[in-house]
Amino acid sequence: MNPIKLKENVYWVGEIDWDLRNFHGYSTQRGSTYNAYLIIDEKITLIDTVRPYLYDRMMQRLSRLIDPSQIHYIISNHVEMDHSGSLPLLMQTAKNATIITSPHGQKGLMAHYKRNDWNFKVVKSDETINIGKKNIKFVLTPLVHWPDNMVSYLAEDNILFSNDAFGQHIASYERFDDEYSLGIALDEAMKYYANIVLPYSTQVQKAMDLLSPFTINMIAPSHGIVWRSHVKDIIEEYKKWSSSKVDNKGLIIYDTMWKSTEKIAYTIQEAFESLGIPTKIVNLRYEHISDIVADVLTTRFICVGSPTLNSNMLPTVSGFLTYLKGLSPKNRIGLAFGSYGWGGQAVGHVEDELKECGFEMMESIKIQYIPDEAQLTEIVNKLRPAIQGVSGS
Repeated sequence: MNPIKLKENVYWVGEIDWDLRNFHGYSTQRGSTYNAYLIIDEKITLIDTVRPYLYDRMMQRLSRLIDPSQIHYIISNHVEMDHSGSLPLLMQTAKNATIITSPHGQKGLMAHYKRNDWNFKVVKSDETINIGKKNIKFVLTPLVHWPDNMVSYLAEDNILFSNDAFGQHIASYERFDDEYSLGIALDEAMKYYANIVLPYSTQVQKAMDLLSPFTINMIAPSHGIVWRSHVKDIIEEYKKWSSSKVDNKGLIIYDTMWKSTEKIAYTIQEAFESLGIPTKIVNLRYEHISDIVADVLTTRFICVGSPTLNSNMLPTVSGFLTYLKGLSPKNRIGLAFGSYGWGGQAVGHVEDELKECGFEMMESIKIQYIPDEAQLTEIVNKLRPAIQGVSGS
């Protein structure tokens, strides 16, 4: 339960959730952390809290540094309960603390907890508070990814407490990016962006512009490891992800009943690979949708296939497309495909869903019964020029 020092008088006092495997539908195979940060100054300041079931452990860390009853400010960068869930418990100890939050943050906290006896200080963008030797500046970042979101910047130490931005779901003893595998950290940051932040890419770009004048030597997010050696790397990745720039590669996502749709999927891959375009095939029975959309984030061609079941697509495919629409990826090219016995409606439904995502569509592929070699060859022959026409390959 030891706190971890970030800078002089600045500590990580959060908690590691080794057992977390599902975060409201997001598969978290590596667990997560809930990051809270303590700044010891004339006015002791805590940034965010943890989920309620981890409150006691957070308090043990805090108590090794300070008397928690002496906390002067509690900064709530975001009211979602993985960050604010321990506030009611903490306020029983830090009875005189003032909660600093955005205008929407105050509304959200009041709606969550129905407490009229809490002291609030509502801040505006670019507002600064002095806590003694140090100053904290606030930048409101609405819809990255809730209306209440803001970030806090510790000016003297050049630390950005970035809330959910730049986060990753990783449970680890290591706290910093140079103590942990950089490849895994960037992969998990990409998955986090794809599943949580992607619909708000325009707002991310606005927030990045607001923060561009700041000197940032450390990024301390609300989940995962703290960035100190690879700050420029993760900022560059966020610039790319938020710009909707994609790589010229294909992602083939499908489910199958009797392997016929699977045959079409592998034939589509053959067409892409014959043009030198990298592809990945994903069977929805075995891959979680939150892992798949991490690949969607950087992929131009999104091909989705389903056989027809009861005049519709398979439930796995329907669920994936519903999830995908909510994330609103841009600048993608779609392809619907599938086999059928006698109804054949699934491919049309898949195509409609991809169109609703705003994708530019290639001509769908629909084959009755088991595709033979001549039909599979025809798929390649027709698909190659279609791919070339939109990719320039």
